[in-house]
Amino acid sequence: MALYSDISQQIRKIFLRYTDKIEPLSLDEAYLDVTDSELFSGSATLIAQDIRRAIFEETELTASAGVAPCKFVAKIASDENKPNGICVITPDTQDAFVKTLALGKIPGVGKVTLQKLNNMGLFTCQDVRDYPLDAFVKAFGKFGPVIWDRSHGIDERELSVSRKRKSVGVERTLAQDITTDEECLAMLESLYPKLLSRLEAASPKLAIQSQGVKLKFNDFQQTTVEHRHQVLDKAYFKTLLIEALERRGNRGIRLVGLSVGLPESAEVLQMVFNFEHEQNL
Repeated sequence: MALYSDISQQIRKIFLRYTDKIEPLSLDEAYLDVTDSELFSGSATLIAQDIRRAIFEETELTASAGVAPCKFVAKIASDENKPNGICVITPDTQDAFVKTLALGKIPGVGKVTLQKLNNMGLFTCQDVRDYPLDAFVKAFGKFGPVIWDRSHGIDERELSVSRKRKSVGVERTLAQDITTDEECLAMLESLYPKLLSRLEAASPKLAIQSQGVKLKFNDFQQTTVEHRHQVLDKAYFKTLLIEALERRGNRGIRLVGLSVGLPESAEVLQMVFNFEHEQNL
């Protein structure tokens, strides 16, 4: 876990050399907005190439990049030349790129939505452009205008660079049920360092407002014990665990979880990197 955290911070520091506008997309993807960067005379293409170079030289990890004027096109472009490639869509070429896209490539269009679109005779973004907007609202509700906008190359969303987290937790589902207090306490000892590592990333001063323990039993029922506690304390987790164990009866335990509630003011920048996969910029 410590190695994971170290490399994650290393990748984040590389990004911050180029921009502080970073939005994580998933475990192995992130959006970067370099609109205001003066590096490489403001060339997003050269910036992306240099970020890929820096990631490889400093971590020995390869990275794929998609460069485009808006978020959803950049996301699609990042998949075009994997692995370890770059795809650049300029403002002049974006329209031609988008109109030939299969509708299944639009983020958020899943199998059910795609089948419905195909049943309407719509297969590409160009097909959608020949369809009235109100028909999409009627057929797909709130998601209708999104499909229509994306098919026209419209995506005005800005990057979400910070998120407020309400809690941090870890849990483990067991391959075999455990039945004794000693086994549960041993599981607590195993989970606590992982919780501490996650909390350090989310709240460097270890500020919390509560601690909690969750147990799931072999009848799929679960119980949670959570109390206000402003100082992280492993011994207090043991107290909560004992209270939770009083509710189990004769049931085996299938899952054990630990969590802490964060103060309302705890705002963090999340940047997670999957070392075994590629990073999309």
